[in-house]
Amino acid sequence: MKLSFIIVHYQVKDLLRNCILSIKKYIQDLEYEIIVVDNNSPDSEWKNLISEFPDVNFIALDKNFGFSKANNIGVKASKGEYIYILNPDTELEGYYFQDILDFADHQEKFGALGLRMHDAQGKFLPESKRSVPALINSFEKLFTKLSNDSKTYYRNDIGESEIAEVEVMTGANLLMKKSVYEEVGGFDEHYFMYGEDIDLCYTILRKGYKNFYYGKASILHYKGESTVKDKVYLNRFFGAMDIFINKYYKKQKPFQYILMKIGLKFKHFIEARKIKN
Repeated sequence: MKLSFIIVHYQVKDLLRNCILSIKKYIQDLEYEIIVVDNNSPDSEWKNLISEFPDVNFIALDKNFGFSKANNIGVKASKGEYIYILNPDTELEGYYFQDILDFADHQEKFGALGLRMHDAQGKFLPESKRSVPALINSFEKLFTKLSNDSKTYYRNDIGESEIAEVEVMTGANLLMKKSVYEEVGGFDEHYFMYGEDIDLCYTILRKGYKNFYYGKASILHYKGESTVKDKVYLNRFFGAMDIFINKYYKKQKPFQYILMKIGLKFKHFIEARKIKN
């Protein structure tokens, strides 16, 4: 089998249905499978999709294990040479996957690849191509909104429709060989959600592989449809960033670590006050 789609679902049944339909529409002449891992959604109506799509492998978890562990469970059940981590609130938009796989097959030391993403209004989503968090670009991400053509946190130096090597893509759509995923240990399960994609992409790079942004093809991403922006969200988001800098900066770059730690705490405080008010 060439390709396994891994979709971690939580409480967005209708979007998940559209995601599956888009795969079935656009993936042709290619042996593939779809694996859906439900993270114990409170509303059990998603189970109606099981009879609607009998060829999809649905895995129902008995608790919400978070994005990282649920994906690791899905990948373990997969049979494809390649795995494609895909959010349930996304849709494929063309017959381009054979070209993407051909591209990946011909790359030396292929690590991972992410497609161009846009929202329901057609606006490009800059998290499609990113840098590894460091002192300067983290400050830019947290406190400014730069939109120039420089190489900052969001890779503004790379055009939306280009194909280029980048460091980090988003976990909303991430293609890699299953063998590479297994070699690097998959998603770090210390991350419940957020940050795990940055960590995985960085780990792949540290193993000597190359990551790519593939701007010739796009997916629609109904960004944040299953996310409630509350105190829990803030704690998970900033907690994920804290895990990352503790893991890669605390011992290796202590001065940058202290400054980044202060910046994260300050930004977390500001955002928490907005929710409280």
